[in-house]
Amino acid sequence: MARKKLPMRQIQEVLRLKHQNQLPLRDIARSCAMALSTVGDYLQRAEAASLGWPLPEGMTEEELVRRLFGGTGPAPSPTQPVPDWASVHQELRRKGVTLLLLWREYRQIYPEGYGYSRFCDLYQAWAGTLCPVLRQVHLPGEKMFVDWAGQTVPIYHADGTESAAQVFVAVLGFSNKIFAEAFPNQQLASWVGAHCHAYAFFHGVARATVPDNTKTGVTQPCRYEPILHRTYQEMAAHYGTVVLPARPKKPRDKAKVEAGVLIAERDILAVLRDQRFFCVVQLNQAIALLVAQLNDKPFQKLGGTRNTWFEESEKAKLLPLPAHPFELALWSAAKVNIDYHVVVAHHFYSVPYTLIHQQVDVRLTETTVELFKAGKRVAAHPRSDQPGRYTTLEEHRPKSHQKYLQWTPGRMVEWAGTIGPGCAKAVESILRDRPHPEMGFRSCLGIIRLGKAVGSVRLEAACRRALHFGTCSYASIHSILKSKLEAQPLEPELPLPSPSHENLRGSPYYN
Repeated sequence: MARKKLPMRQIQEVLRLKHQNQLPLRDIARSCAMALSTVGDYLQRAEAASLGWPLPEGMTEEELVRRLFGGTGPAPSPTQPVPDWASVHQELRRKGVTLLLLWREYRQIYPEGYGYSRFCDLYQAWAGTLCPVLRQVHLPGEKMFVDWAGQTVPIYHADGTESAAQVFVAVLGFSNKIFAEAFPNQQLASWVGAHCHAYAFFHGVARATVPDNTKTGVTQPCRYEPILHRTYQEMAAHYGTVVLPARPKKPRDKAKVEAGVLIAERDILAVLRDQRFFCVVQLNQAIALLVAQLNDKPFQKLGGTRNTWFEESEKAKLLPLPAHPFELALWSAAKVNIDYHVVVAHHFYSVPYTLIHQQVDVRLTETTVELFKAGKRVAAHPRSDQPGRYTTLEEHRPKSHQKYLQWTPGRMVEWAGTIGPGCAKAVESILRDRPHPEMGFRSCLGIIRLGKAVGSVRLEAACRRALHFGTCSYASIHSILKSKLEAQPLEPELPLPSPSHENLRGSPYYN
């Protein structure tokens, strides 16, 4: 009766215990957890093949099996023709090609060849040698794997609409402790907030965080140098972890969270499938209870639970949480306008005027607006919720603008009084006659500049002449000074002669 072929390790152990330790067959069978008849059968085969202990150096498992079960000659060749598995593998890459089609083509050439099931088994065995799986061993506190679950949970709103809640799952590499929480969407704020909640749930931070190549976290996926979203990178730096995205289309790089998502879908979402939730908060309350039960559930093949493994071996290895939780900041780019302001959330914030027409980076939080140029912060403002308004720092203005804004109506009149009473009255007249005093600032500043050019005496005389004739303006005073009319005596303005004409009616006509 043919015996089941054992692995080479067990065959070696049987031979070692027999020839080196001189144990009886019953003890060997008990030690190796084998049937007594199986031990006897293998020892008989080894004696027939002249094999003792130790085995010849360099003997492979195939050669040992051949010596024990197939004689000492070379392995017999298969009776059916063996397909070219490399060609089969290459053909399967073509669109629409299946193993069934390739088997049919194979049987057309070799009618006595393998059947379809055997054909598929042999191909799977051959293909399994192409990409061997690396058994990953994770140290305590080393990695946290994160991903969105593929399954969503419906949320029923009071207005009759329905939305899909997204479930975030995080798994620690060593203890397999799971964290799950629902969010209204998969946008950046939810993605970063989910990480922060996971770190708080574990009371520590793993040294590496392994996400998928989701667009909210990885702006440019790459096998070797992925580019992270700036906010995501900032969050990782705040918590002292490093983000190591999995390779694109390589789910084995994050097998822990793939298994965690599957467990969450089976032990959490499937349990809640018949319940109706009207807000995400209500859903998370139900999820939290099931997560606690899941982490306390005993392992099927290992001793303890996720919580016991975490408390005993992994919790102490995690990095401590920072003193303050991460404040979400949104990064964007903006161009500085000609008035040295940038638009952020419909509000205008100033930057140094030397950055006019240049691109700056904007960091926006709930309370602050920071602007950066080449990685250096050039401005910071409290965030304003007033659209269309301006927030300006005085030091951001050019010197000329600062001096211009230092002038007020009162200061202008005060300066004009130092020239003379005529100049003061002229300035007051200009400011009074404009709809808004600031509309006369430019004219008054022009008059101030005229005083610097011609002197106080000439400017005072020109202002008196402009007041006399009721022509107070920068253009009139400038014309008087240019024509040197300020030195001429002031003459009363004579009324124009009224011509006599038969068509002139006179005031009695209207009485």
